Amino acid sequence: MNSISYYYFKKLSFYKIFNFILIKLSFLISYTTKKAKIWGKPISISIEPTTSCNLRCPECPSGLRSFTRPIGMLQQQVFQKTIDELAASTIQLTFYFQGEPYLNPAFLEMVQYAHKKNIFTATSTNAHYLNSEIARKTVESGLDKLIVSLDGTTQEIYEQYRIGGDIQKVYDGIKNIQFWKEKLNSPTPFVVIQFLVVKPNEHQIEEAKLIAKQLKVNDIVFKTAQIYDFENGSPLIPAQEKYSRYRKNAVGKYELKNKLLNKCWRMWSSCVITWDGDVLPCCFDKDAQNKTGNLQHQKFDTIWQNHSYQKFRNSILKSRKEIEICQNCTEGTEVFL
Repeated sequence: MNSISYYYFKKLSFYKIFNFILIKLSFLISYTTKKAKIWGKPISISIEPTTSCNLRCPECPSGLRSFTRPIGMLQQQVFQKTIDELAASTIQLTFYFQGEPYLNPAFLEMVQYAHKKNIFTATSTNAHYLNSEIARKTVESGLDKLIVSLDGTTQEIYEQYRIGGDIQKVYDGIKNIQFWKEKLNSPTPFVVIQFLVVKPNEHQIEEAKLIAKQLKVNDIVFKTAQIYDFENGSPLIPAQEKYSRYRKNAVGKYELKNKLLNKCWRMWSSCVITWDGDVLPCCFDKDAQNKTGNLQHQKFDTIWQNHSYQKFRNSILKSRKEIEICQNCTEGTEVFL
């Protein structure tokens, strides 16, 4: 069996299943009582290898060089301390928050460390560094899932969003991974093309599907684009509402399609850890404005249960629409084909 689900479920243990039940139960009780309770540990975590990026995408803090928080590289010591604390309960680890993961020289060593701890590992990359050697090391690291950003099928369209990017490097990077998977007889990493749909590239959606087949990737996902100032429209908002996070309201303004119910599974099931150890409740907190603690000075269990985290969970249960980082939430708006 070579499905991605098989490799995901291979990471399960009795304790991880028990922990999942605790998290799910505490979430349901919290939603019912409107008072946050938390049992168990997150089943999924995202760790940021770096804030640095080689591209300058217009709706990305890394690309815009617009962070108000410190920038830097995740260090092995912080990473291993975190994984050692959470390995027993963590099912999935995503090596991504902001930045290009492959810019961290120790990135693949960290992947290998997590792989040996029996955690399903994934990352997202612009694929500009996947030369033959790095592709081989990626396959050998045990990485389970590789998401490759391909926001256009031609250089002219691709570079309109991926400013400074070279589409041929993306194609070559995918081919290098596929070559080494075959050479090393490895079913992993599962390669997923992520196509961020914006107005300049939406006419290439069908062509992107054909290219995905030609490259023999495992899947292609069409993702909606986050627009920071969307109320008055943007040249990036696609005409096909299916691929947009936004829609026009009765007064001609754009609004988020997501209804933002007063609940969020992510607040109980997952968290984000920045390169310097800050723990955040959500991946939409790009500037770490809602940090609940720091793993360089505190144990994760203490942070996960502390007053700051519980206060944030309670605010979600009370009025999610009033929370700034929820204003662009995509939960339930992605299109999988």
